[in-house]
Amino acid sequence: MRFLILVSIVAISGLSQGMLLPLLSIVLEKHGFSSSVNGAHATAMYIGILVISPFMEKPLRKYGYRPIIILGGFIVLLSLALFPLLSSFWFWFILRLLIGIGDHMLHFATQTWITDFSPHQRRGRNLSLYGLFFGIGFAIGPMFASLVEVNETLPFLLSSALSLMGWLAVFLIKNERPEASKHSVDSNLSRRFFQTWKHAWAALLLPFAYGFLEASIHGIFPVYALREHISVEHVAFILPAFSIGSILFQLPLGMLSDRWKRKSVLCAALLIGSSSFIGAQVFVHSAIWLFICFFVAGMFVGSLFSLGITYMADLLPKPLLPTGNLLSGILYSIGSMCGPLIIGIIIQYKQSGSFFMAVSALLLFVLSALLYNKPTEVAEE
Repeated sequence: MRFLILVSIVAISGLSQGMLLPLLSIVLEKHGFSSSVNGAHATAMYIGILVISPFMEKPLRKYGYRPIIILGGFIVLLSLALFPLLSSFWFWFILRLLIGIGDHMLHFATQTWITDFSPHQRRGRNLSLYGLFFGIGFAIGPMFASLVEVNETLPFLLSSALSLMGWLAVFLIKNERPEASKHSVDSNLSRRFFQTWKHAWAALLLPFAYGFLEASIHGIFPVYALREHISVEHVAFILPAFSIGSILFQLPLGMLSDRWKRKSVLCAALLIGSSSFIGAQVFVHSAIWLFICFFVAGMFVGSLFSLGITYMADLLPKPLLPTGNLLSGILYSIGSMCGPLIIGIIIQYKQSGSFFMAVSALLLFVLSALLYNKPTEVAEE
């Protein structure tokens, strides 16, 4: 029941995030804000993640997982419920920032809890289910956003009601704390970050790459496609392919990583994903082939976040798992902010093939880092 409740609240969190991105863009556009201002508004969630990150690990170790999830979930559901209260750019920016804070608290605690209680031979499966439930919720989110045509407040109220249901379910779980170390855990956060990076730097590049990739695909590929004279209808047909591939193959890939060497599965996934984007450049003017290339890429690199956390947990001593999950969230956020900016600059100066080549180069760089790194996996105690 504990695992089911945790992945259910993650699905609800994914739904609220998937709803907010298009919903607030639509509403701000209707209110006359420019696209650049609209894009700047979307960074509020990632700013919230970065703001709260340094302050979460100590309370988690002291009070346990459940209080952090309860506080984070309450911040999210209250913020969602307050959106209809006042139609103001800065009021919504603050609420969006608070949702980033609350969501990160919720995800940080659930990720760490799942990596903590999952045995090594089922860790890939469990974290893939975590990623799968979030992906399903995120995919359903835009359907809720479409309810804005019925009433502007309806999507906010429905998502806050669902968040309330998930929040109440958390009270049914018995609280636990991260495993205590046989040796004292360094009280200095920067030194814990250094220790974690030293053990698992290659694995931590995976959440960064996923954030970079996901934000670039959804934020910049439509711009690149229009400049390549791909129609809006074809873009709408192609974009979901990545998410569909990710959702369908998240669990099989996670289970495969439990049976085979995790690093080998990750290297194969990165190589196939990179090849898929190179193939997309070859077939850039064929909507069907682009859909296939995006689908195959989603199959293999759409799981980089959950597989990255799984591999990171293999490399870290258990007392450092909270720090590792914290760093994963920070790097995912940095990647999400850097991706659209860097790819946007690249396609501004070199249009032809630049989007797919840049994304493929990033995946090959991470693949090279994994192959270069020779870690010793931490034995289960």
